[in-house]
Amino acid sequence: MKAFMDQDFLLHTQTAKELYHEFAAKVPVLDYHCHINPQEIAKDRKFENITQVWLGGDHYKWRQMRSNGVDEYYITGDAPDREKFQKWAETLDKAIGNPLFHWSHLELQRYFGYHGVLGSDTAEEVWNLCNNKLQEDAMSVRNLIRQSNVTLICTTDDPADDLKWHKMIAEDESFEVQVLPAWRPDKAMNLEKPDYPAYLEKLGQAADWKIQSFADLKNALVKRMEFFDSFGCRASDHALEYVMYNPASENEVEAIFAKRLKGEEISRQEELKFKTAFMIFVAKEYARLGWAMQLHYGCKRDNNKIMYEKLGPDTGYDCINNYAPSSETADFLNALNESGAMPKTILYSLNPNDDEALGTILGCFQNADMIGKIQQGSAWWFNDNKTGMIKQMTSLANLSLLGNFNGMLTDSRSFLSYPRHEYFRRIMCDLIGGWVENGEYPRDMKKLEKIVKGISYNNAVRYFGFHLETK
Repeated sequence: MKAFMDQDFLLHTQTAKELYHEFAAKVPVLDYHCHINPQEIAKDRKFENITQVWLGGDHYKWRQMRSNGVDEYYITGDAPDREKFQKWAETLDKAIGNPLFHWSHLELQRYFGYHGVLGSDTAEEVWNLCNNKLQEDAMSVRNLIRQSNVTLICTTDDPADDLKWHKMIAEDESFEVQVLPAWRPDKAMNLEKPDYPAYLEKLGQAADWKIQSFADLKNALVKRMEFFDSFGCRASDHALEYVMYNPASENEVEAIFAKRLKGEEISRQEELKFKTAFMIFVAKEYARLGWAMQLHYGCKRDNNKIMYEKLGPDTGYDCINNYAPSSETADFLNALNESGAMPKTILYSLNPNDDEALGTILGCFQNADMIGKIQQGSAWWFNDNKTGMIKQMTSLANLSLLGNFNGMLTDSRSFLSYPRHEYFRRIMCDLIGGWVENGEYPRDMKKLEKIVKGISYNNAVRYFGFHLETK
């Protein structure tokens, strides 16, 4: 029997162990998509206790605590942090097979030197150990990033953001890790939302451009893109229900926009026509700027209306939308291709059933512009587990080129989440190592090193065009 989460955790063959320890473990982490707060990096925050850094804002953990019958008082309520931590520890007792069990213990090992098992009976011991460790200067936000061997972070930022924290970080020569904004224009696109007119006012002020038409909106967005680009932005990120393609004339889109500004009701078809026009416009701008377009789709959000009204969005009440828009996705990309303005594009689906459809779409639009211009994104959110990762990489290998894959994204609000990259790399090395030992690929360590280091780090550096020289 193997030891619990030892140095060869998840590595089942000798080749897998060599690939991980000799190659994957030695390259840095590129955090090209996350939701961490740049203000906390700028101010080099220190956390008072493990609950703050582990349970604050982590809806992954919140869902599991609810599944264990934990009262909301101990999840998002006003319970003392020690009691919240206890409830999480009790939940871990039952989390066999869940990635959160593995992530939690990797984080305890890597940051706190704890190689035991966190559960209801060890919670007090772990609470004290972690809290004592968190008082050390080495556990400030910036030092956690350094410990994790991170070279670059892309946060998720609204077009109206003034990026003042990014400016502060960039001007601070004492911090060598690059922290760049990523463009997240969902609020500018979602005209069906009740607060859309108020948001347009805010965006117009940021762009110094009064928004009274769709043409005005496009002008304001271009001005803000140029501003983001001046801060080193290399990627956009869109949260979509699905990739829509409902083309309409410019006059029709302007009429829909004007109707919304008047406060009139917009039909579902009008909404989709506007969003299609919005996405085609911004995609062409991304191509001009050399940005990558990341499309995350397949999520049905805020399903528990009672809890949404109490807690708001991103609190653990989203689910997979069982809709695979492969035809619309292909039509959308084809429209961009015909216009001559196809940006680098990464497609992420929340539904694991979409893997094969995405794998076939990629091959329709690859060209000699660059290697792997159209990517299938890493297993995301509810797929961010051993099963989901193996399925996604196997499908990608079957239908495209796994060796050109951009690899893992952190997609987290926690500064302790970087061991997710280790988790991914171990699974990836075990998958590839198994193929080698099964005689399905030669044991050519030079080629394997290039593949493993590429997926772990180098492919993403090249793809996004990041400049990773030190300050």
